Parts: sequence; structure tokens; C-alpha cells
Amino acid sequence: METATGLSVGDTVEFHRAITGADIAQFAALSGDHDPVHVDEEFARTTAFGRCIAHGAHVMALVSAASSLMSRRAVERGCHGTPVSAGYDRIRFTYPVFAGDSLVARYSVEEVTDDPARTRSRFEVVNQDGKLCLTGTHILRWVQA
Repeated sequence: METATGLSVGDTVEFHRAITGADIAQFAALSGDHDPVHVDEEFARTTAFGRCIAHGAHVMALVSAASSLMSRRAVERGCHGTPVSAGYDRIRFTYPVFAGDSLVARYSVEEVTDDPARTRSRFEVVNQDGKLCLTGTHILRWVQA
């Protein structure tokens, strides 16, 4: 079925990324968030996590990458307009992410509308053990020239 977005319910992409200690330090420098739970191993050992955890926004960035993959798919299929993020809803951080974790961000279209042209997609990020670390929904809309 042809849609203004070029996408259909069920379209899915995955983005894979391993998180390193250097990634966490670089994200702290980039974001300005130097909370000790992210950057101070000695402090982090005293927390419920027992070691430093990645920033939530860092993990969300993987969802942004997956969304971009879906946007590229829409463009390749000849969508009308420019796909841009219209927001994230119901975001839940359900399990911590640590240096050394290998993550998969899965992004699946659940709803497509043509007027206005947009999609609502479910996303989740899981680690190498299959533990759900992050979940939520994302709205993409197509801006017309």
C-alpha cells in the first residue's frame, strides 16, 4: 500500500552498538553530565549498580540512530516530505547499561497516517543477555516543502 511516508505497519529496523567506557566518558564531556554514577568508578561501586552506568540520553541516542535508518528507508521508497522527529513518548529505562554491553535498538512502525503524514513506532533497546534496557514510542512526521 502506497503511503505519504513510504512506510507500512510492521516495517522494522535494528541498530547495533557496543558501549565502551570511553563512550561513556565522551558522552559525559559532550553533554556536560558528569554525575559520579556515570564517571566515578569508586563512587559507582557504592551504588545499587556496583559500577558506572551509561547516561539514559546516551542509550536514547541509539534509538535516534534507528529512527534515522527508518527515515532513510522512507526516503529510498520515495516518501513525500522530509522525515523529522516529532517526539518521544512513554520512555522507560528498565535496566542499566554498563561499559562492555552490546546493545540492539529495535524500531518498529505501529501506525501510519497520511494526513498529517506521520508514523508512530515502538522502540526497545536490549543488551547482549536479552534484557530490556529501554522502551517507548516515537513519532516521525513528514514536513512538506
